[in-house]
Formats: sequence, C-alpha cells, structure tokens
Amino acid sequence: MKKCFALILSLLLVLIGIPACTDDTGQNNNSHNEGGTIPPAAAGKILVAYFSCTGTTEDIAEIIAEETGGALHKILPAVPYTEEDLDYYSGGRADREQADPNARPAVANSVENMKDYEIIFLGYPIWHGQAPKILYTFLESYDFSQKTIVPFCTSHSSGIGSSEDNLHALAEDAEWLEGRRFSGDENVQTIQQWLEELKLNTDNDISAFDLESGENGRAPTVMLNSGYEMPVLGLGTYSLQGDICKNSVRAALDAGVRLIDTAYMYGNEAEIGEAIRESGVPREEIFVITKIYPGEQFRNPEQAIEDALDKLDIGYIDMMLLHHPGANDVQAYKAMEQAVRDGKIRSLGLSNWYIEEIDDFIAQVDIMPALVQNEIHIYYQEQEVVPYMHNLGIVMQAWYPFGGRGHTSEILQDPTIAAIAEAHDRTAAQVILRWHLQRGVVAIPGSSNPDHIRENISVFDFSLTDAEMAQIASLDRGEKHDWY
Repeated sequence: MKKCFALILSLLLVLIGIPACTDDTGQNNNSHNEGGTIPPAAAGKILVAYFSCTGTTEDIAEIIAEETGGALHKILPAVPYTEEDLDYYSGGRADREQADPNARPAVANSVENMKDYEIIFLGYPIWHGQAPKILYTFLESYDFSQKTIVPFCTSHSSGIGSSEDNLHALAEDAEWLEGRRFSGDENVQTIQQWLEELKLNTDNDISAFDLESGENGRAPTVMLNSGYEMPVLGLGTYSLQGDICKNSVRAALDAGVRLIDTAYMYGNEAEIGEAIRESGVPREEIFVITKIYPGEQFRNPEQAIEDALDKLDIGYIDMMLLHHPGANDVQAYKAMEQAVRDGKIRSLGLSNWYIEEIDDFIAQVDIMPALVQNEIHIYYQEQEVVPYMHNLGIVMQAWYPFGGRGHTSEILQDPTIAAIAEAHDRTAAQVILRWHLQRGVVAIPGSSNPDHIRENISVFDFSLTDAEMAQIASLDRGEKHDWY
C-alpha cells in the first residue's frame, strides 16, 4: 500500500513538473513519509534517517530498519536533485554545494517526535569524500543531546573517512559511534554482523516488565511499539459515573496512579477529563486510554475521534482502541491512523481481539497495534493468546483482572490465592495483580474505594516465586465471564 502511494505521488510530481531523485534504473525512489512528519518509533527508540538519491543508501537503510525494528525516515530535499545536479565535476549543483562550507540545502520533511528516539542511524552517500550538505541541515535542525548517532555511508570505493568526523561538530552533545561504509551490493549478513557488533541493546522485551524499578504508589512503565511509555498498572473506569467517577480518578491520581482507562460506551469521558484537568498532575504524566464502539462510531470514525477529544478535553489521547471487532473496523482503525499522523492520538490498539482475528487485521492496516486489551483473570488466563501477542510486539492488558461482575468475590476467596496472600502478608487482590504483572500483562482494576485504589497500586515491594506463579497458572479453567 505504501509503495503504491509513493508511485502515485511520484507520477503526480512528474505531471506538475517537479523532478525527483531517481534510483539507478531511473525509477522514482521517493518513499517513506514524503513531505511530512513520521509516526513515533516503531521499536520505541530507533530511527533510521537517511538521504538517498540513487537508491543505494536507501537499500541499506531498509535492511537496518528491518533488522532493528526501527522507524524509517527518508530525508527529502525541498528542491529534488536532478541527474544534471548529480553530474560530478561538471560544476553542477552537487559540486557547488559540496565546495561551499555554508551550504545548507532545505529539507522538505521533518521528524516531529525526535525526542522519542534514543538511537539514530544516519545514512548518506559519499559525495566528493564527504556527506552531502543536506545532512548538515538535518543535524542542525534537532536537539541530539543524550542520543546515540550511528553513521553509515554508501560508496563504490571511498571509505567513510572524515565525513563522519565533520558531522560530529553539528551534534556535539550526542554520543557518536564509529561509522561504517557499505557497498551498493552489500549482503544482509554483513549488515547483521555489524549491528551485532554495535551491542546497542535494541531489544524491547514487552513480556517481562521491569517491576524492580517501580515502587508502591508509582508503577513502572512498558515501552510500547509506538515509542511511548505506558504504566503497567492503572485504573479501569467501567461502571463509574458522575461524581463517583470523578472522585475515583482523583483518588487514583492522588495515590500515584497514572494510567486511566475509559471508553465511549462507559459514558464517563467528560468526567475523567474534568478530574484530570483539576488534579494538578502534569498532563504528560498521565496516560489515558479510550475506545470507539462498533456501529455508528465505526461508520463515522472521524466524528467519533473528535467526540472523544472534545469530551476528554485534555489536548490529545494517549491511546485509542477499537472496542471489539465489527463491521467497518478496518476503516475505523485507518481513521485512527490518520489521527496519529495529525497528532491527535499517540498510540493505537484493539480490545477483544484474539489469535484468529489479529493476523487478518494487521495485514490490512499500516500501524501495528501497540496493545490488545482482553478479559484476563486467574480463571481465564489466555495462556496461548498472551505469548502470541507478545511475539508480535503487542502489549497485553487485562480488563476484569479480578474476574468481573458477579465473580470478583469468588476469585478473591480462591483457596490458592488466599494461601499465597497469607504467605506474603498481602491481600488477595495484591497477589492477583502481582501475578498479572509478573506474566507481562498490564492490569486496570476498577474501584471507587480510595483505600482499595491505594492497595492496588502497592504491589511493588514483594514478588511471587516461580512455584507460586505455577500454582496460579494451574487455576486456569478457560472460564470466560463476558461475551466479548
């Protein structure tokens, strides 16, 4: 789909008389976020930014992005280079720019969310022994402090030489790693070996939370595939209405909870937004999830998104989910993708999606869901679904972490849970929440009781043993408590 879009865009450029960089076969090679901003990092922290006019550097950049899971960003010149511009030693544009130390060719597109990336692979061809001056423009356009830059270049014969050293001064506060030169026909194995030698620790294991970094009253976070961090424990607001809802959210924020889950169907988005605005907690510290529902909202998703933004009135939505599969769900998700590109939503996800639905769905969309929110509790553990989603890079989240309506009391009184709770001098609810977190599942227990809310966020000063985790795993009955 993206390649088709790029081809159509290229044809339009030709029709209106704007030249474009071409690859070695003369085919247009403009792709990857032409003329605009790019979405947050696919791997949470890696960006592969590159400039390419003949397609050689682009080929290497695509391999690096595929191997690291990073996001691709093609640096596009505001005035594309023609074949005449690239005719070396002819006195053409490229020759003049490379000879002029002050040359800074304008860039047509930008990386709006550069702050979210930690590692930037920076690719370019060698022009007269140096990086093209458009790389200078790019480096001078952002703050690279506390980031790691890994340069790579392509050349038929020249090495990376002084080109990378001359770039260092443009981002002095970054950590620069030694660069690498590649030929146009470099094999994947060579690039893989280079990436391994860098030892960048680019893995983002979403199946094992760093629970030791949390403390009671402050849940740790998990890095989503969208590049944003989300607390691993929060407040669910299903069935909370009016002042009860507002007071519950206030109590949660006062207790240190920073993840709030709501939905259009809960009818409480306005109350949640009001509680957040009045809380005094900085907006950027709070992660808000909402959902749109099948039916009218899926038929008119753009309006549904605007309605959610208006009701919440907190500037942007951290994550929006499709509430469950239904007619026009792909269409609705694509509207949410556009809202991400417009900066209205930061991350996307799904609720009540399982193995049989997920593969077909993600084949039809562009942005991989960052989260799947399903019914998960000790009697319905989704022991196949959880690792399946994790392998796709999707975080799992449990609604009904205590079993849901009519079942909470039974689950909290389960003899196995009660015995483990007694052994740790904890409540049954705390043991269950700790079990969710230790298996890499985010939990959003609902409560309107401030004492229970404080209890729920206080599960970071103990841990369950492997034997206890196995005991709880044996409680699985495959017993679903709701129809989703």
